[in-house]
Amino acid sequence: MEYGLHYKLPIYAGGLGVLAGDYIKAAHDLSLPMVALGILWKQDYTEQFIGEDGRPYDVYPDFQFDNVQDTGVTVQVNVRGENVTCKVHKVEQYGNIPLYLLDTNFPGSKHGWMTRRLYGGEDQDRLAAEVILGVGGVRALRALGINVDIYHMNEGHAVFAGFELIKEKMNKRALSFEDAWAETRKEIVFTTHTPVEAGNEIHRHDLLSFMDAYNGLTYEQVREIGGDPFNMTAGGLSLAHVSNAVSKLHGVTASRMWKNVPRASNIISITNGVHNYTWQDSRIRQAFEQKGDLWKAHMDNKNEFIQFIENKTGSRVNPNALLVGFARRAAPYKRSDLIFRTTEIIEPLLREGKIQLVFSGKAHPKDGIGKDIIQQLVLMDRKYKDSVIFIENYNMEVAHYMIRGCDVWLNNPRRPLEASGTSGMKAAMNGVLNLSVIDGWVGEGLQHGVSGWLINPQNTGNLQEWEQDEGDLRELYHVLLNEVIPTYYNNQELWVEMMRASIDMSRWHFSSHRMIREYYELMYQVTKDIQDGKEEYRYSNVEHAIQNPVEEHGRHMPYQGFYP
Repeated sequence: MEYGLHYKLPIYAGGLGVLAGDYIKAAHDLSLPMVALGILWKQDYTEQFIGEDGRPYDVYPDFQFDNVQDTGVTVQVNVRGENVTCKVHKVEQYGNIPLYLLDTNFPGSKHGWMTRRLYGGEDQDRLAAEVILGVGGVRALRALGINVDIYHMNEGHAVFAGFELIKEKMNKRALSFEDAWAETRKEIVFTTHTPVEAGNEIHRHDLLSFMDAYNGLTYEQVREIGGDPFNMTAGGLSLAHVSNAVSKLHGVTASRMWKNVPRASNIISITNGVHNYTWQDSRIRQAFEQKGDLWKAHMDNKNEFIQFIENKTGSRVNPNALLVGFARRAAPYKRSDLIFRTTEIIEPLLREGKIQLVFSGKAHPKDGIGKDIIQQLVLMDRKYKDSVIFIENYNMEVAHYMIRGCDVWLNNPRRPLEASGTSGMKAAMNGVLNLSVIDGWVGEGLQHGVSGWLINPQNTGNLQEWEQDEGDLRELYHVLLNEVIPTYYNNQELWVEMMRASIDMSRWHFSSHRMIREYYELMYQVTKDIQDGKEEYRYSNVEHAIQNPVEEHGRHMPYQGFYP
């Protein structure tokens, strides 16, 4: 549904889209035979600014996408009893494999509402877009003459692609539904991203039927795939030959969460990674590889970020004081306000300028609780002036400065709700030290006191939310006061040593090049083997790939045009 390739192509909401963008850049770097499909959103997700009352409000400008190419190809899909024409556009100028984007917003179309706003509107708007993505996406591949071995459905939004593939086999090869479904499973792999309930869509069957999402299948057949009510994630799991979670911890959580889906595929773990050449500063990379002055490279980034903050907010940050960053979607489980919850501890540090906190993030336009969270952060900004900063309208440009220019990257979600988390990987590659609870990717790489710090309370049993919050807060303050702050101000040599360890830990193991190698080996090739009548799984080259990162730089010059 979303791809974050560049802030000048605003068709993404957050981490899921940026991950997809990094993925298709890595595929290009490694000359892999792939294409990607998505939607050209006329109004993006939201432009979100802060009102005088401190509360975020949403603006939806119509974007002019002069940077996409019209392929001249159109496809038709049925939505709500009408024949809908979709244009197919192409994007490949950001160092990515070809990305084809479907669009109903063109002169003369009365269906522009279907691809107007990412994750916006009512259930009908969402389903219309998902029919276009899934059914229209398969038809676009046919119209473009692109032959496909494997379809990778990224999240449940693309599940209707499976319906179209089943329908093709029933119509063209006269297969029964069960046989068509079995054959289709040999072509699909699926990624599930979130254990949070709101991130796993559920729809009533009467609405699916009304919107023509059945695509020629019957109620009984669609219920077999995804239940009643229809669960998009369960549908993806039962349409795929193999599925994956996005970190090892998430793999455990997801397997437990979806164990009762009758025909669910096995869920393996492939930890996310980020695109080094997009997110790692070239000066940091050079200083690391040549054993140069990492601190100078970091301070160059920090000063650029400080200037960016001043331009955006008017606040002036002290470059010599500890700067802690936190940028996430505004959701209660991410606990962006956790550090403020014991005023007598945090307030003196802020008043004295001992630490400075910079926040950014968006709330879903309809999420009142998320907007409450942002409003509270803005109130902290106004209370503590230059010691607390909130940067409005979070996007890839803001992220670019934050993950390079902070000293510490704070991450404190409630376990086990952080499936992976990729902003911390980007920070780590730039020598920005993570201070994090052990959830998502963190447990696979971060070493306490070596490449960052872990918030690891002793009591980690089945706790109530308030109990987990209290324990994590105590440990956060303990580590901050006794390890992070003393090291920053009193032991720069150790700090730089930790920066180097952070970069070394993350640059390959949490790269999109490693991630895509594992997708090929553990999912794509396994599924292709089934098509070819080979039943055995093939893992033989995975260890080689992980242990030989030098090969992963590919034959292409990396795309260096993210910023001037």
